[in-house]
Amino acid sequence: MNKVELLSEGWGLIEAPRVDDDNCLYFSDVPNGGVYRRLADGEIETVIPKRRGVGGMVFHSDGGLVVGGRNIQHVVDGEIRVLFDPGFPGFNDLHTDALGRVYVGSLKIDPFDENAQNPGGELWRLGPDQTATEIYDGVMLTNGIGFSPDGSLLYHADSNPGRVWVSDVDGDAVTGKRIFVEDRVNATDGLAVDVEGGVWVAQPNGGKVQRYKPDGTEDTAVAIPDPMVTSVCFGGDDMQDLYVVTGGQTSRGGCIYRTRVDVAGVPVPKATI
Repeated sequence: MNKVELLSEGWGLIEAPRVDDDNCLYFSDVPNGGVYRRLADGEIETVIPKRRGVGGMVFHSDGGLVVGGRNIQHVVDGEIRVLFDPGFPGFNDLHTDALGRVYVGSLKIDPFDENAQNPGGELWRLGPDQTATEIYDGVMLTNGIGFSPDGSLLYHADSNPGRVWVSDVDGDAVTGKRIFVEDRVNATDGLAVDVEGGVWVAQPNGGKVQRYKPDGTEDTAVAIPDPMVTSVCFGGDDMQDLYVVTGGQTSRGGCIYRTRVDVAGVPVPKATI
């Protein structure tokens, strides 16, 4: 059993965890707004105030963060540069490829509106000069995105119906989209990939993070004391610290946990767009 350490509590639905070069953890509070940074001593600072709906973020090579929400922005010291704003209701999780381009999934409805008719969203790639390329459509509730260690595979969680897609990547071409894993009971949310090609998937109905081997078979599971596990990322000097965030389905509210794992995570490239 992995020992799980509680780092912070009392938040709303936490999303978008990322660890910077100084081992500070960044995260968002989706319903209450704001992007925050937890320092090594446990102090928490506000990085981007008030912004709601940030389901994904990455660091930028020029400093600051690329964040989702109602559009895609690059924010540095309070200065905002809008990268993509096609008028959709919003965007959720996002990730970078080896070139620093941003892959992000679109939301065509408010995901908290149970009565909304959902036409499905798309996966987009954002490149230099604000170029945007639709990769594929038919994503009902876009969530975690990641790449295999060699960049040849793209993983993309679709929380409805609890699925992770995998596609082949060859340069600009993303083809062969197919089911990697499906779990309609525990569902799928944020994800992270390790150096052995294992895919760690947050399970928002399962109270755990589930690692899948590259062939899609279940491996290690990390139990979390909150039934709604929303996202996960790697950090630490050896990239073997696993940070897990939750949606606040207990009296503690949204929480941040950390544990140690045996396999290091793949570093996330900084955005260059």
